[in-house]
Amino acid sequence: MRIANLAGRLVILRDETAIDVEGASDHRFSADPQSIYERWEEFTDWAPTADASTTVRYDPRQLRAPVPRPAQVFAVGLNYADHARENGFTAPAEPSVFTKFRTSLTGPYATVALPGDTVDWEAELVVVIGRCAHRVPAEKAWSHVAGLTVGQDLSERTRQLIGSPAQFSIGKFFPGFAPTGPELVTPDELTDPDALEIGCSVNGEVVQSGSTSRLIFPVSVLIERLSAVLPLLPGDLLFTGTPSGVGHARDPQRYLTAGDVLETWVGGVGRLRNAFAAGQPAVGAAR
Repeated sequence: MRIANLAGRLVILRDETAIDVEGASDHRFSADPQSIYERWEEFTDWAPTADASTTVRYDPRQLRAPVPRPAQVFAVGLNYADHARENGFTAPAEPSVFTKFRTSLTGPYATVALPGDTVDWEAELVVVIGRCAHRVPAEKAWSHVAGLTVGQDLSERTRQLIGSPAQFSIGKFFPGFAPTGPELVTPDELTDPDALEIGCSVNGEVVQSGSTSRLIFPVSVLIERLSAVLPLLPGDLLFTGTPSGVGHARDPQRYLTAGDVLETWVGGVGRLRNAFAAGQPAVGAAR
């Protein structure tokens, strides 16, 4: 199943058409895309019966962040060995976890304002929690996943690395610095959800290319390690890490500039297409 946030309304996507969930369910489920994760099992039981005659064609540019208001947003650094190496680190023995915030979320076709001239790209597979996970062993972790989506963990490197010690996370907090989408794909739609092509391009030039099969800590282990510390709640997001090819590690270094178009993909899950503009970002809806 594939679901999405279409102009602020929850829809089921089938081919090039969308089913409005609130209408098709006769108001059993809300139009609010965030609310569905609290009722994920009930929703997935109902969804196959949704009346296909109610489908309508839609404009993909109206798609917004599929999870617009998560309670918690986790991210993992240095989770690919090649990315750790390009930054001068060895592979970590434990997941290196930081947070992002929902004010950073934006949609799959949003234009992102650049707060500085050293903004970097980081293509990521993003996991959406569908059932509360607390002290969950790795072998049961996937049963707590609602689905997968595509994400970017944008980073303003100057702000991120300023000071001693550097504040690793703060350069990742700007509005628009967490594009996600274009839809949520349930794991059963994928042949192997642990081995997905991942990458991104800037103005058509591929700058990152890898596979999620190379994650040091795969999805199941990340859920096990995080849920050992605190509950993962329905609708929470987990950015799983980025492969090598970031601009900051290049020689010469390369960053995003106004007018650039960044395309990000995860095989079988979808593709983001975000443009960039000069100027300080403003907080707005997760579009």
